[in-house]
Amino acid sequence: MMERVELAPGLNICRVLSGMWQVAGGHGRIDPGMAVEEMEKYHKAGFTTWDLADIYGPAEEFVGEFKSRLPPSESEKVQALTKWVPDPQRITRGITQAAIERSMRRMRTALIDLVQFHWWDYNNPYYIDALKHLSDLRDEGKIRHVGLTNFDTERMQVMKDAGIKIVSNQVQYSLIDRRPEVKMARFCTDNKSSLLTYGSVCGGLISERYLGRQEPSVSSLDTLSLRKYKRMIDEWGGWDLFQMLLSVLDRISKKHGVSIANVATRYVLDKPAVAGVIIGARLGITNHAEDNARVFELKLDGEDLSSIEDVCTKSTDLFEKIGDCGDEYR
Repeated sequence: MMERVELAPGLNICRVLSGMWQVAGGHGRIDPGMAVEEMEKYHKAGFTTWDLADIYGPAEEFVGEFKSRLPPSESEKVQALTKWVPDPQRITRGITQAAIERSMRRMRTALIDLVQFHWWDYNNPYYIDALKHLSDLRDEGKIRHVGLTNFDTERMQVMKDAGIKIVSNQVQYSLIDRRPEVKMARFCTDNKSSLLTYGSVCGGLISERYLGRQEPSVSSLDTLSLRKYKRMIDEWGGWDLFQMLLSVLDRISKKHGVSIANVATRYVLDKPAVAGVIIGARLGITNHAEDNARVFELKLDGEDLSSIEDVCTKSTDLFEKIGDCGDEYR
């Protein structure tokens, strides 16, 4: 049974979202025709919610084509959550509207479910202007809701003080990176906002494929995701500690008859303020829909959580080392 949640009024999403960063390059060649066909397979399996961005190559066009192939009754069941990632500059109403209307054309829609705003430079104050313009477009019916990507707790407080309504923040959250537990989750819970999380299976590193393996070289990691999350593992505690974690997850997965990735995903899904976990989809290359669905059958017990915690307490405090959510990008 698929788990769903009302992220915000009028926006009910699947709690495992299919991520489309992988179509932007660096994850193997994506054939457009096969990609759209694969999206239809995910949809039929019940995975109706897609996470994408204006900078993810053809992702928005794929969504538009995919939805156009569905009967109207099925197209209405799709939730497409995109991002707007402008260069830090003075943001005007015209710049904002042009960007959103471009996404609308690509996605072939008159209403975007959620625009998740990202901003590279906190020293540039125009992110508040951008959010106000997005809020105006929401009130005018072009956007259903406004969210964030990789903002920290301090900036979310600034937005709250400015009277800006934010329904979600997309951040990295996994067994390796538990920084959202320090400040972000409490802020979201207190302010009726939710977390959408990515990196929860570390690009595939948290899986049987890497259990018992020697530490891979950078050159052997063949996707941007693998290289990115291997660096995070290095910061967290290194390959030996990671192998200890995989061994624990392997025991838990066999106990419940699921995969290691399922255990890692369920762990994050059960955390306060988390509405959904984004799992990347290499459309036309691999399909993890059947495995992802097993997440909804899994219940972690106290023994499972205690054994996981025993390993994680040996790791480096990434909040102290890196900073709050999103600080790794700034």
